[in-house]
Amino acid sequence: MQEMSFTEEFQSNIEALPNILQRKYALLRDLDKSLQEVQRQNEQRCEQELADMKRGIKSGNITPNSSLLKFSDEALDEQKHAIRIADEKVSLASQAYDLVDSHIQQLDRYLKKFDEDLRREKDSMSSTVSSPSTVDNNVKAGRSGETSNRGRKKTRLATAAASMAASITTAANTSMELDLPVDPNEPTYCFCNQVSYGEMVACDNPDCKIEWFHYGCVGLKEQPKGKWYCSDCVGTKRRKKGK
Repeated sequence: MQEMSFTEEFQSNIEALPNILQRKYALLRDLDKSLQEVQRQNEQRCEQELADMKRGIKSGNITPNSSLLKFSDEALDEQKHAIRIADEKVSLASQAYDLVDSHIQQLDRYLKKFDEDLRREKDSMSSTVSSPSTVDNNVKAGRSGETSNRGRKKTRLATAAASMAASITTAANTSMELDLPVDPNEPTYCFCNQVSYGEMVACDNPDCKIEWFHYGCVGLKEQPKGKWYCSDCVGTKRRKKGK
């Protein structure tokens, strides 16, 4: 009964693993697409601004030591946004790794327990055979066979448990190639344009177009004190003040 308890418990824990990993890999793919788009836009913007600076210096409108020789707020915001997306990708990858690692550690503990149980039963068998007994030979043979059957049963279960360990890696690799269906009606938020998950913070600008942001995407680890504004709204306010 104890062996069945192990297999049932471990199976229930591992059955949810592929779907969870599939979800995280889908988010990683989406974040990667967002990151590539932001990087592409930023490269184009920076190349254009560098060309404008060179023309300004050549025409004499800008001096080499001028304060105008810097990238625009829009370019800097795009670079910060790219860093936030990259940090979120690292966080998701770490979560997936820790999840698989916890299942492997759990399986290691169960296999160790199996090994200890098998050793104890082997010692018990040796003790029974070596101890004097008044029971006839036929009864001894029957008991010996019964114990041997139990030993084979445990060996089969240990082999099955080892196979489960290999299935963790297979499930992780297979889930990377699956396409996760996404509910088209589920609202999205944040710069990464993903659904709500984990801890999120709201922009205090009532006119903010996005409103809610994932902590990792905006570089937060805890709830900010006082009012908090996203980089888009901060940049908008800065430009209005400049005018």
